[in-house]
Amino acid sequence: MSEAHHRKVTQEDAEAAVRTLIEWAGDDPNREGLLDTPGRVARAYKELFSGYETDPREYMARTFEEVGGYDELVVLRDIRMVSFCEHHMLPFLGRAHIGYLPNDRVVGISKLARVVQGFARRLQIQEKLTAEIADAIQEILKPRGVGVVIESEHSCMTMRGVNTPGSRLTTSRLTGVVRDDPRTRQEFLEFVRDGRP
Repeated sequence: MSEAHHRKVTQEDAEAAVRTLIEWAGDDPNREGLLDTPGRVARAYKELFSGYETDPREYMARTFEEVGGYDELVVLRDIRMVSFCEHHMLPFLGRAHIGYLPNDRVVGISKLARVVQGFARRLQIQEKLTAEIADAIQEILKPRGVGVVIESEHSCMTMRGVNTPGSRLTTSRLTGVVRDDPRTRQEFLEFVRDGRP
């Protein structure tokens, strides 16, 4: 690793970089309307990339074993998410759908949404994000299977480059019986598609 990578980047460093980008774009960072922009952008990025400051697996540390014999799919749909393309640092926005077949324990549903947000608030590609979420749930909850589907619109495609607004990328990661058992797989995908098995 380079020496620069080990050095902690300060708020002032980030603001200076934003000022440079404003100037590079052709504007004056000292113009009245832009004076406070570097600070605002740096603070916004701190929030948008907050996933680096946490281990999303920790959200699933507390589980519940009293499930009353429940052994069917648990599916949480339409988790709104924002992440950032690591190639252009532009956002991709969409929805994540998560399902798992419990073995002997479940987790609070808000924790599943937090896992999505924790992994999403980083620079990456959608394929990696999908795999990270599924693998973390599989690792911590040890269910009989996990399904994760993410659908999103990538502004690196819709705002620039090929300029194709409305195009969406869908990725999935299925493990265990959600992948291997045709009935369970079909049930999960139907839940994701229209909310009903």
